[in-house]
Amino acid sequence: MDMKNIGKWSYLAGLVVAIVAALASFSAPWLGSLIGVLAVIAGLFYMDSSEVTNYGIRFIGLLAVATALNSFPVVGPYVTTIAKAMLGFFAPTVLTVFLVFNYKQAMDWMKK
Repeated sequence: MDMKNIGKWSYLAGLVVAIVAALASFSAPWLGSLIGVLAVIAGLFYMDSSEVTNYGIRFIGLLAVATALNSFPVVGPYVTTIAKAMLGFFAPTVLTVFLVFNYKQAMDWMKK
């Protein structure tokens, strides 16, 4: 199994764990660490650091509408819970992609 597949599966697993834990109102001391580790692995091996701007815009967009989703009747609280769980997973993923992008930029600058 190559690193791209490991990153892809950690991305999927992290999203599923975050959403299911949020919907079930489950919290444990190790859960945040697990989601964080899965997010960093996904950010390192699955996400393309050249698209850092797109990931940032998607994150900010989801952040902006996450609380507004609560106003939908009946399903609003569930949709808000899912959006906030996704944000909890995406934050370390986007941060990792941002750091990888900056590292690559610095290495390119050092070569010049």
